[in-house]
Order: sequence, then structure tokens, then C-alpha cells
Amino acid sequence: MIPDVSQALSWLEAHPDALKGIGRGIERETLRVRPDGHLATTGHPKSLGSALTHKWITTDFAETLLEFITPVEGDIDKLLAFLRDIHRHTSRDLGEERMWPMSMPCLIEDSQNIELAQYGSSNIGKMKTLYREGLKNRYGSLMQVISGVHYNFSLPLSFWQAWGEGKDEKSGQDAISEGYLRLIRNYYRFGWVIPYLFGASPAICSSFLQGKETKLPFEKTEKGMLYLPYATSLRLSDLGYTNKSQNGLGITFNNLPDYVKALKAAIKTPSKEYGEMGIKDEQGNWLQLNTNVLQIENELYAPIRPKRVTRSGENPSDALLRGGIEYIEVRSLDINPFSAIGVDENQVRFLDLFLIWCTLADAPEMSSDELLCTRTNWNRVILEGRKPGLMLGMGCGEAQHPLAEVGKTLFKDLRRVAETLDSQQGNHLYQEVCDRLVASFDDPDLTYSARFLNALKDNGIDGTGLALAEQYRHQLAEESLEILTESDFEQEAVRSNASQQEIEESDTLNFEDFLKSRS
Repeated sequence: MIPDVSQALSWLEAHPDALKGIGRGIERETLRVRPDGHLATTGHPKSLGSALTHKWITTDFAETLLEFITPVEGDIDKLLAFLRDIHRHTSRDLGEERMWPMSMPCLIEDSQNIELAQYGSSNIGKMKTLYREGLKNRYGSLMQVISGVHYNFSLPLSFWQAWGEGKDEKSGQDAISEGYLRLIRNYYRFGWVIPYLFGASPAICSSFLQGKETKLPFEKTEKGMLYLPYATSLRLSDLGYTNKSQNGLGITFNNLPDYVKALKAAIKTPSKEYGEMGIKDEQGNWLQLNTNVLQIENELYAPIRPKRVTRSGENPSDALLRGGIEYIEVRSLDINPFSAIGVDENQVRFLDLFLIWCTLADAPEMSSDELLCTRTNWNRVILEGRKPGLMLGMGCGEAQHPLAEVGKTLFKDLRRVAETLDSQQGNHLYQEVCDRLVASFDDPDLTYSARFLNALKDNGIDGTGLALAEQYRHQLAEESLEILTESDFEQEAVRSNASQQEIEESDTLNFEDFLKSRS
């Protein structure tokens, strides 16, 4: 069931200072919508600056899909205040437009009308848009405008030094990379706890299906909402941000060279399906960057990724080979509809606890088949996580255990981690989060998905979404900035626009030659 982590926890309790200096960052996506809830048809606001080069405000798949990015921060209050400042400034800048407060989009009549994100006339800007054209043609636009929150997490060097001391292990960056890969393997095994606790997409608008058939046994409300009674995160289901065609890539997380090798192979492996689509249509319009299984590395859909900050022009995998894993990116968080900024302090503190636990716990190596097998538990939790008596398997073919039992056992370990973290701060904030969340295993009605589904049943997705969007719009627009100033935002907008212009003026290759140089 849950691995025995008692020895590692005892070590942690004896070395509490090893956790001083945790690095955290948040990326939050949100759709711009009109007052009636339909997607905004305006371009990315020029007053916000360049989406290509802005440090904090950019776009994801579409012009209407904003993405807010915080810098790395060690203090949780400052991290969330910085993110809230971005929301405050943007709320004032959007005029009558609102930010959609949930993961699943709703009022979209025709997905063909979703405009791809535009990044200017430079080769790199056009490449970013063409990559999105490929995503649209491969998977459809609706899947790409589902929003989420990404949580970036790193342990301090002091932790890795203390953890490796006296052990007959690799030293330096190799040991750190191995530690993060252990975290990732445990995340695949036990990360279903995140959608169980925090999943907030138990329902969809019927328009989201765009007439497509589904085998999911949806129930339908009078307002046209489709839902599963015990679902937690339809965003993470096959309806949402996943891609079955990537299941056969053979990517594992046992060691860094093999991970990078498999990832690079996927970028070079031709796809029959995408080959038939072609790179250009008959009129010579671009359809995708290439016809390989992955156009670029970011196309790999994964609930968690190993990361390192890239240098200019460097691919993510080359950065990993150069310097090893620097941090991990958690990608399984739905937008939190109960928060004006899409995420709250409880979630951040829980993720700290869980990711530290994943680092400490033993994690046997996993084949690609075993990785796929872990998806069974995720799917059960995603589609019926709150179902009474739900059972989970702890491995391929292993015995089943009640989800509630596994969850409560995990939290016994997490509480010991919480006590260690709280001992540094002189408070009980992490322990309070444990006490609050562990109750969700005895009472699933306390989970985010259950609470949100009750609201959705009363008012529908569009009604609930519009009411929350309006509430948060007023709330944020009226709040004062805490960390940044309006001058900071103005200067960054000017700097980002100048930086984009500089990139455009420095291009020397035509677009086709540029793409060849990148392949």
C-alpha cells in the first residue's frame, strides 16, 4: 500500500533546517470572456505588453487564454500576493471583460472561431503560433482552451547535501536529478490524491462535446449541464487535457539520460496519422510544425514534468542534459473556483507536504507499462473519486485497498512532514492544512469537486461561472497592489514590447530556413 517512510521521516525530523529555502512558482491560465460569458473576440490587450516577452503576463493556446506567471519565491504569502497583483492589474485593464473562474470552458458555439495566440512577425513568434496550429489540427481547439494551474517546486541545495551525506550515492547534480525522478515516480503512483482533494471540474457544458459521442454515463440537468455524480476532474479525463496517442512512446522516469533519449526520439519519430495530414494544405498554408509524434517537447502531455530553466534557443531536454533537473512542474491542479486567483494557500501547503513525501519515499523503477498502469487509479479518482467504498490498486495486479484508507495512511506521514515545516516557522499552518484535508477521506462532500458540483447543479455552469467572474472582477479591481506597483507593470509592458521589436528586427533567415535550423 503506502511505502514505509518512517526512517526517512525520522531523518527529516532530525534535519529540519534542510527544508529552509524551498522554491515555489505558479502559472495560472484563464480565459477572457465577455459579460455574457462567451469567449472574448478581442486580441491580447496591447496595454498588457507583449505576450512573447512579458515576464508575468502571456497567452497560452489562444489569444483569449491568458497565462500569469510568478517568479520563484520562497515565501508562500508573497508568492500568492504577487499572483494576486497580476490579477488585480489585469482586472483593471480588461474593462468589461472578465476572467473565467474555472477549468472547463462553457459558452463556445464554434471552436473554429477560437483565434490562436499571436506573437508578432519574428520567426520565433510565428513558430509559436504554428505550433498551436498543429495542436488545433491534431487534437482540436476545445481541448486546448481548458485551463489549469501549474505549480513549480524545488528543494534547496542544503536538503540534497544533507540527504546525500554519508550515503554511497552519486554526488552533486546527478544525485539531485535522481531525487527528483524518485519524486516523479511516486507522483505517478500516488498523485491521484490531488484530483481527489482539489479536482474542481465534475461537470461540463453539453456544448463542450460539440456533438461528439461519449461513453461516459453523464447525467444531465435542466440547464443542459452534463456531470458525473462522483467525478472530481473531467479536465484530467480523456475528455480533457490528455492524449492517448502518446501512450506508446516508452518514456520512463528511472534515469535522466533514458528520459531525454525517449523524449528526443518522439520528436524525431514520424507519425502516420500526422503524415497524412501534411505540413501544408493545398493552398500552401501551414498546418503543423512537422509530422512527427511530437512537434516539440512541450506537446508531451504529462501530469508532472522535470524542468530546468533554458538558455536562449535551448530545448528543454538539452537544458536537462546540461545541468540536470532543477525543479519539477506539477500540472494536475484544476482552477480553484473558490479563489479569485485560481489557487489558495491550502493547496500550496499541501503540495509542499506531498512533494517532500514523494522525495523521501522509496520509489522502485517503473517500466513504461507500469507507468500506464498507474493511470488506472488516476482514472478511477477522476471519474468516480467520491464514490462510497471506492477501491484503488497499489500496482499492476496488486491487491485493492479502499481509497479512504490509503488517503488517511498517507496523511499520517504528511502530518510528520507538517510538524517539521511548522517547527521552522513557529506556527501550525501546515498541520492545520493536514487536519482540514484529511477529513475529506471520511466525508467526500468536503472535497472541492463535491462543493462545486452543488453550486453548479443550482445555477448551471454558465450561471455559476458568470456570477463568480463578476464577483472576482469587482473584488480584484478594487484591491490595492501589495508587491508590485502600477509603474512596475507599465515598465514591463514597455520593456516587453521593445524586446519583441528587437527580436523581430534581428531575424536574418526566412521562416522555412528558420524551421530547418531548429529541427
